[in-house]
Amino acid sequence: MRFEVMRLDDVDGTPVDTTVVDAASVNRIVQHAAAIGQRLWIRPAEPSAL
Repeated sequence: MRFEVMRLDDVDGTPVDTTVVDAASVNRIVQHAAAIGQRLWIRPAEPSAL
């Protein structure tokens, strides 16, 4: 399964950038974001994003 990970702006929460990753990469990305206090929005990727 693939997921869309959006990094959110610290001020207003709007998406700053987006990437599509496999499930194995989500944990690494979340751990890194937590370590630096980054806000993320993660959702299943649309089939067209594959």
